[in-house]
Amino acid sequence: MKIEIRKLEKRDNRADFSSGDIEIDRFFVKFAGQNQFKHKIGNTYIAVESHSQNILGYATVTSSSMNIKELKLSEFKKFPNYPLPIFRIARLGIDKRYQSQGIGGKLLRKMLYLAIELEELVGCVGILVDAKDDAIGFYKRYSFEIAPVVDGELPSRPMQTVMYLSIRTIHKILN
Repeated sequence: MKIEIRKLEKRDNRADFSSGDIEIDRFFVKFAGQNQFKHKIGNTYIAVESHSQNILGYATVTSSSMNIKELKLSEFKKFPNYPLPIFRIARLGIDKRYQSQGIGGKLLRKMLYLAIELEELVGCVGILVDAKDDAIGFYKRYSFEIAPVVDGELPSRPMQTVMYLSIRTIHKILN
């Protein structure tokens, strides 16, 4: 199967997507389009089968910032004490019919390239992702580290693990 990764378009049919995670599915079907086309607060990239254009998976990303006090990472000691630009993976999901076929890795690799582009265009110190428990191992395989968060817990939702990948590590992975 030949796969391409591209930005979500209004014409794409999201209704049949099912990852097995109700939150991931609901976001993709109901909110990914609004966030990208109406509010302009995040973009969604989709993995599609080239011939049929069936959606195999997606990743929604946004730009963000973080204060170095939020994450106690030694590499930030050299940075000034004000908000730093960071690339955030807000959601990543694979349709359950296509899981365990490397599609998540292909989407994540595309996100690494986007972080490099962001670094060149406006500055970026790395990638943050709020990983669900069952996704921590996936991100660790790509050198993400669990970030020691100082504060910021949302008590109304299940606690997710903040993971971080530095721009320096991204360069090493891609070279």
